[in-house]
Amino acid sequence: MICRSAPATVLLALVFLIAGPAVGPAAGAAMPPNPYAGPDGTWNMHGDAGASDTTPFEGPGAAPFPAQAVPLPAVCPTILSGADGMVQALCTEYIDRAPSLYLLDPTTLLPVARRHLSAGSLLGGVYAYVDNESRLVTVDGSGSLLWLAHSRSGLRWSIDVEREVPVNLPEGDAVTTVGPGYDANVWFATAQGRAGYVTPDGDVVIASLGAGDEKVANSISSAPSGIAVTTDHATYLLRADGDGDAVRTVWRQPYDRGEARKPGQLSHGSGSTPTFFGKRTGAEFVVITDNAAPRENLLVYRAHDGREVCRLPILTDESSGTENSPVAWGNSVYIASTYGYPYPAQATEDAGESVPAKADFAGGMERIDVDERSGACESVWRNEVPSAAVPRLSRGENVLYTVTRRGSGLTWRLARIDPADGQILSETFLGLGPLANTLQMVGTILPDGTLLQGTLAGLVAVRR
Repeated sequence: MICRSAPATVLLALVFLIAGPAVGPAAGAAMPPNPYAGPDGTWNMHGDAGASDTTPFEGPGAAPFPAQAVPLPAVCPTILSGADGMVQALCTEYIDRAPSLYLLDPTTLLPVARRHLSAGSLLGGVYAYVDNESRLVTVDGSGSLLWLAHSRSGLRWSIDVEREVPVNLPEGDAVTTVGPGYDANVWFATAQGRAGYVTPDGDVVIASLGAGDEKVANSISSAPSGIAVTTDHATYLLRADGDGDAVRTVWRQPYDRGEARKPGQLSHGSGSTPTFFGKRTGAEFVVITDNAAPRENLLVYRAHDGREVCRLPILTDESSGTENSPVAWGNSVYIASTYGYPYPAQATEDAGESVPAKADFAGGMERIDVDERSGACESVWRNEVPSAAVPRLSRGENVLYTVTRRGSGLTWRLARIDPADGQILSETFLGLGPLANTLQMVGTILPDGTLLQGTLAGLVAVRR
């Protein structure tokens, strides 16, 4: 037992009263689990249907085992797991830039099977998901939605196409993102600004968004109220109409897309996957960031009608740009700057020139709280953490996980950040040099606390 003298205790109390307690994140609510998806936390890149980038699981903690590299001949932005616990990594191969699905043993993390797919859009179709039968649902270069099932016979694992539904799009267009709706349909969006769904019977319904000049470069999200899609011009809430044969726009909110793409972003428009959040249902609000200059804005809308709740300029003049989806829980939203992040040239070859043409990677994160009653957004803290991965909030641990990039990309560390004040709690060495680059990809935390982070050379695992 540690005892303090009465004067010391009084002094500590006075310091606490003067400085005030750290403001912790508000309690939040999770949406009902999507019945057509795998377990929350691991079934899609952003953790759950609402793209909250949170997980119910505790991470590896402050004193984990040394990081374990899992080398693969590919870049691995999407690392998922279904109800059966097998790890599924959808990676883009070096040789042909086409996607491959690697099935990994959750204990050894060694590949036990691989399925190569034809090349498609957006780094090979990174926005995939695992459904309620542990199948990976994705898209290949032929324009078909695929349901990839894995099975074991004796000591041998295999990955097979269990279902395939062609999506007939005009030449030059391609599906970039796919996700399950709460309505039993599989929804998708395309590079040239179309959205639609595949019914349980295999019917395909497609509609154009806007005036036909919009593009979709990020993922979609879903809630019982509908599907949220952000193009490079506006955010939409969509539903299937009553007869199930058309896409209905419930609301559309345009935003300031700026004059051009910013350095450290992959498209001329918002870098956000629209994120549902809220204290009561987990889906009262939708949040994105725009592409305004010099400072982008956080934009919060009411989910049911699209009415703007609040907006707030984010980060600083030197760092206000992000390609990453907001992290949101309760009434708190967390933003990480990617301004100036040096993506490979291939990632931006179809996105147009950036303005300015080049900038140093600034780094920095910010927490904004939303006051539903007053309709105000308030900045709670801002730090200078050079975040090189989409942050993930471990609700079980009450810690934000990200990766820090220091020394011009020479050193990469897994960082634990206190969501109450933005301070780094601990860092764990991940790797050195360009092949350890985490490229603003998101880490996935498994139920046993293992964090899997994609890199340019496969992935790296940190275990507790």
